[in-house]
Amino acid sequence: MKLDITASIIPFIGFGELRLYSTRDELNDLLSLNNVEATIINKNWIRYDIQNAIELFFHLGNNKLFRITTLDNYKGKLFEKIGVGTTEEEMLKIEPSFVYDDFEEVWESDKGVFIEMDAETNRVRWISVYIPELVLEDFEECKW
Repeated sequence: MKLDITASIIPFIGFGELRLYSTRDELNDLLSLNNVEATIINKNWIRYDIQNAIELFFHLGNNKLFRITTLDNYKGKLFEKIGVGTTEEEMLKIEPSFVYDDFEEVWESDKGVFIEMDAETNRVRWISVYIPELVLEDFEECKW
């Protein structure tokens, strides 16, 4: 699989052909590219930063992809219109389902996406899509 940094961001599905629920084995071509850094998080997760374009989060319990996040070089759009650099005002006009979570300090939509803003510019910095099971109490049991 080749990384397409212009692919559409699709909540609960993935980024273009890059699909949530994929295994690390299935995405080995992507994970073995140059400029890929891996970091273990919470002893249960591994995050791959790929070419300053995306972050992939896998659960080590089942080796499946449960979250994808944009990084600075990602050019694809969420809902065809929201991308890295979109203003908060534009984002809310395009998608009014976003609600601000004070505790997590992110904009969340029940449509399967959350967005973190750049505190200085008030523009979209990171867009994350995830599997629906991420919010369930038994997520860490990996029965998904």
